[in-house]
Amino acid sequence: MNNINLKKFFLYLLIGSVALSAILGIGVILFGDFGEFETKILLTTLTITITSILGLACGACLEAKRGKILPYAGIFFASVAAILFIIFIWNDFQGGEIPVKTAMSALILAVACSHISLLSIARLDKKFLWSRYAVHVAVWSLSTFLLYLIWFEQGFNSDLVPRTLGVLSIVIAALTIMTPIFHKLSQQTSKTEDIDAEIDKLRARIAELEKQREEISKNED
Repeated sequence: MNNINLKKFFLYLLIGSVALSAILGIGVILFGDFGEFETKILLTTLTITITSILGLACGACLEAKRGKILPYAGIFFASVAAILFIIFIWNDFQGGEIPVKTAMSALILAVACSHISLLSIARLDKKFLWSRYAVHVAVWSLSTFLLYLIWFEQGFNSDLVPRTLGVLSIVIAALTIMTPIFHKLSQQTSKTEDIDAEIDKLRARIAELEKQREEISKNED
């Protein structure tokens, strides 16, 4: 499956899950019956919708040829998380502590890979590349911190936990907002550099023509 088909697959999956959720919602409103089975269907479609969004972000990165490892890893972790959560939904969330932690960990890693993959699409000038490295540091720091809390269950009562989560979340949000702006500024800088390069070529060509004219004039004399 090539990159374009992969993106289309997640797009159709997203459309299908949203359509199914809408149909289910309309059915509940019209008939007023929302039991356990309908709840499981709704949670399943919600899981598929989230997986599709993460897959689309990774597919966009693959299509733009901005990397392979992270987007493929994001698709893998998103698929693992989706399968586990769907199993939990239809098994009344009975699966043991380890599978639940595994599913949550896979979801965190999927979100991290998808987020970075989407931001990697931006083409940044050299002076803005620091923001890409900062995104990696912030996202993976937050992911590592969350994984530590999930698996070791230590520090939940500490005041340091919400502060750390808050600071890292703000940094990630700020970098996420700034990346498209840096992308736009980089495009403008690139256009200016292209124009300057074209001017230099024209100047060099003019200098060459003037030199040829001088040689011709000397030969005529």
